[in-house]
Amino acid sequence: MNRRDSLKALGIGTLSAGVLLEACKPKDNKLAEDNKGAAPTADEAGRQPFEIERDKKLNAEKFFTDHEMATITVLGDIIIPKDDRSGGASDAKVPDFIEFIVKDMPEHQTPMRGGLRWLDVQCLQRYGHTFVDASSSQQIEMVTEIAYPKKAKPGMEQGVSFFNRMRDLTASGFYTSKIGIQDLGYMGNAPGKWDGVPADVLKQYNIKDPWGNKWD
Repeated sequence: MNRRDSLKALGIGTLSAGVLLEACKPKDNKLAEDNKGAAPTADEAGRQPFEIERDKKLNAEKFFTDHEMATITVLGDIIIPKDDRSGGASDAKVPDFIEFIVKDMPEHQTPMRGGLRWLDVQCLQRYGHTFVDASSSQQIEMVTEIAYPKKAKPGMEQGVSFFNRMRDLTASGFYTSKIGIQDLGYMGNAPGKWDGVPADVLKQYNIKDPWGNKWD
């Protein structure tokens, strides 16, 4: 599976942006205590106290089992593997991102858990192993059957739906991480440098240059 070009061609932007925007919506209008006046950390700066408290609560909870997290980690690194340009999905802590998102947006919980179980059942029937215990070639073979909706065989619908969701969440987590932003080459806003009106424009309109001299 091609890494970044394939993700962009598959149009992950729309769904991924929706996931992130939805995740950023406050779910509780009740303000929490302001952490007893403690200075906010870098991650907390500019955020409301109730948002900070809600994130702490969600981070303290656990949804996926260790086996499910291991499966998510393998899948994520298949979708966005490490290469000579940057780290892969697990390096960008995408599994942790997905764990947080399914708690923040519970509508992902049943499809994700059901999809992970579907994947294991398929691998057990085919290879006699769960997905994480299958060989690399078997894992790629299984993923290939559900990664391309138009090529998927009948009976693979649940797997296709699950993988689409997994791919969107992986791309969202990766490209909003420090590693992913560096991978895109995004520099962010930077202050401009004004060197004055170009000399050819000053000359064209016979305007004095910054030192008070007129052009001939």
